[in-house]
Amino acid sequence: MPDLAIETHGLTKRFRSQLAVDDLDLAVPPGAVYGFLGPNGSGKTTTIRMLLGLVAATAGDARVLGADMPRHVDSVLPRVGALVEGPAFSPYLSGEANLRRFDAADREAPRRTRAARVVEALDRVGLSHAARKKVHAYSLGMKQRLGIANALLMRRELLVLDEPTNGLDPQGTREVRALIRSFAEDGTTVFVSSHLLAEVEQVCTHVGVMSAGRLVAQGTLDEFRAEGETRVLVRTPDAARARRVMAGLGLDVDEEAAGGIRPVTIPATDAAGNAAGDAVVARLGTRPPESVVAALVDAGVRVRGFETLHANLEQRFVELTGEGFDVVQ
Repeated sequence: MPDLAIETHGLTKRFRSQLAVDDLDLAVPPGAVYGFLGPNGSGKTTTIRMLLGLVAATAGDARVLGADMPRHVDSVLPRVGALVEGPAFSPYLSGEANLRRFDAADREAPRRTRAARVVEALDRVGLSHAARKKVHAYSLGMKQRLGIANALLMRRELLVLDEPTNGLDPQGTREVRALIRSFAEDGTTVFVSSHLLAEVEQVCTHVGVMSAGRLVAQGTLDEFRAEGETRVLVRTPDAARARRVMAGLGLDVDEEAAGGIRPVTIPATDAAGNAAGDAVVARLGTRPPESVVAALVDAGVRVRGFETLHANLEQRFVELTGEGFDVVQ
């Protein structure tokens, strides 16, 4: 087994005057579920196409499953299942017939087990009921699932999924999430490109963030969160005084807070439904949270609740890039 399932050094792609991917150094460990994050146009799909040998890099090199790409594309691709830029099927064939055609084109796929493997792949993505339905009558979400089924026809060491939940309803999204977990449990490395932060946060072990063609951070999900800025939330009916005390401690409670994260006040109620005052949020920095509580109490601020808020994936992305993108919960 290679030290890294995917490894790139200085990988770069330029389209005439546009620099789509700039000096990319990816490191995807075997067995990881790697979330490749970034807004549309950040270079994710172009990177995937270079990894799979679909487009040539302008500079740099890439290794997939321990082999140089695209030099060893013929030996690597049979070990990789991929869904890139949405599935393309023959619209007037059934889902089952489409999968049979794709499987027949795979030189590594044994003919005698084809029918059973097609049935199993359709069942895993929840399309058994539509196996003989023509693909032109499939919804976008059904086509997306059929694309994933195609990637599952043979046992793969690496799955590369480009926006796998695109077009899926909440139930379909949950099913794909469960599929990705099952792949990882089987020892398959999964490389998931997505702009849906909540999805990535629920299934991934590692994360890489793209912004304007550059990889701005990568690491384990726990490392990623730990590097984010911690904030504190204070519930109090004395919000204005609490802000003054927290500012005096050096906490960032100014509306011009770095990274664009502003302090907010959130109406709150206690367990009985009575007003519990406002919730004031500020960046904690390096100060121990207990010292903030002590200073507030010493200043006569009535503290009805105190919470430490650790950075989630969305907050970390904003801190790194200064921009956000659509988040589906």
